[in-house]
Amino acid sequence: MKTLLRPAFVLFVLMTVLTGIVYPLAVTGIAKAAFPDQASGSLVFRDGKPVGSALIGQSFSDPKYFWSRPSATSPMPYNGLSSGGSNLGPLNPALTDAVKTRIDVLKAGDPTNALPIPVDLVTASASGLDPHISLAAAHYQAARVARARGLALVTVQSLIATHTQDRWLGVLGEVRVNVLALNLDLDRVAVR
Repeated sequence: MKTLLRPAFVLFVLMTVLTGIVYPLAVTGIAKAAFPDQASGSLVFRDGKPVGSALIGQSFSDPKYFWSRPSATSPMPYNGLSSGGSNLGPLNPALTDAVKTRIDVLKAGDPTNALPIPVDLVTASASGLDPHISLAAAHYQAARVARARGLALVTVQSLIATHTQDRWLGVLGEVRVNVLALNLDLDRVAVR
């Protein structure tokens, strides 16, 4: 019995050390060396204090800010510990009700806007944490934000252009705008 238990115990301890200590430290070290910003959470700072991450969306509801894509995480929106979509199918009445409610909120926030509402402003992403909106979603909100801040529309559109990120390698993904970065830049412009 001793001849069976000793190798099993030694292997258990060895694998625990390798997979529980050595491997995580090696991966963390490589990540911090190769991708220091991402390995540190891609934190965004304002006045030396972290205000969010460039990789995780945040909730904005004030008309003077660009609103993020809806989040389907629970128990609260943009919960990084509960990443995931709502799993509501296109025929599910709960999804239809949620989209109608989001449309009503957008229309109430900007009743004079006659532009078509971009789909990413009324549907959650698969992760529920998307920090970006489409260029169409940013332009849809530009007039409301300009009015609420007393800025010229051209100034807000210029900020959108500044924060527009192209497709990765020119072909993968979609053209997008990081909402947190855009809103922080809006606050900076409004302070001047």
